[in-house]
Amino acid sequence: MKSAAIFLDRDGTLNVEKEYVFRYEDWEWVPGAVEGLKRLAGLGFRLVVVSNQSGVARGYYRVSDVQILHSRVAKELETKGVHISGFYFCPHGPKDGCECRKPKPGMILQAEKELGIDLSRSFMVGDKLIDVEAGQAAGVRPILVGTGYGAIEKKSLPVNVPFAADLLAVSKWLEGGLK
Repeated sequence: MKSAAIFLDRDGTLNVEKEYVFRYEDWEWVPGAVEGLKRLAGLGFRLVVVSNQSGVARGYYRVSDVQILHSRVAKELETKGVHISGFYFCPHGPKDGCECRKPKPGMILQAEKELGIDLSRSFMVGDKLIDVEAGQAAGVRPILVGTGYGAIEKKSLPVNVPFAADLLAVSKWLEGGLK
């Protein structure tokens, strides 16, 4: 049987929104994010990060820098009992016309194939409307969080898309709905 997953935006959802984070020293967890991840994993969801990283296309950093950062974050989470099933990122710029850059669903669809994900039982959590749109395009239920750009983006949120303060609130909401 395929697994349900929580697809997670990175910047502004897991880590504090800063311009072009690519070094572990600059990574700062959004308060409650790690606890939220633990709770979501405890509900049986696979955790998959999907992130636009246009800093690569802009020449600010390399693909290998993003991979090193993700490896360090994964190792840190493992020490806290949280396993990330996959990190997917788009290295392209906004005008490159690729299929992987959110709001397109390419990263989600790639993870579905590679990890055996049941999209009909999965969610996309992020702080921007492009995260919502990517989730909808892939056939997963989107949730907007109020961290990062979420408080601003909420003003344009479609009425049928849930809003939660942060990832911890998402985990508590899903926990209540799944019991």
